[in-house]
Amino acid sequence: MVKTISAPVVYAIWTTSAGPMAAVKNARGLTRVILPHYAFRDLSDLLAFEHPGSREAPEEFTELVELSRAYFNTETVRFDAIDCDLPSEKTFTGRIMRACQTIPYGQTRSYSWLADAAGKPDGARAAAAALGKNPLPLIVPCHRVIYASGGLGGFSAPGGVEMKRRMLTIERVL
Repeated sequence: MVKTISAPVVYAIWTTSAGPMAAVKNARGLTRVILPHYAFRDLSDLLAFEHPGSREAPEEFTELVELSRAYFNTETVRFDAIDCDLPSEKTFTGRIMRACQTIPYGQTRSYSWLADAAGKPDGARAAAAALGKNPLPLIVPCHRVIYASGGLGGFSAPGGVEMKRRMLTIERVL
């Protein structure tokens, strides 16, 4: 489903039970999700700084707002209907992002599983590095990727590993 967006870049900021969230999209889809960590005003300042000339357009994010609110209220939700502007699937990062999107709610996979799914069986470290740059946490659920030993691994989104632990607790994995 492709929507026409009247501005090159639009954003929205909304509240969830876990705190304020934000997202940015362009004509191809979602380009960034900011998980609950910042104060509402700080998100507004951050987005204005990072995306000069963009405009707030909450009507463009209705589905994402509803799903993220449900998620942080511990409801089982899927984000796969949200259009995203992901790297090309011809790239390793693009394949990693797409493989990560297939991990079901309430389940985890290892970095080595993810690398294998992206066509690089010996690329667990590269998979971790690609996820470390994931601009779409929650939509590309990198919090569901853990070490093969069962350790949580890292989480580069604001809030770090504690946010990862919180999200896995919401999904009843921990």
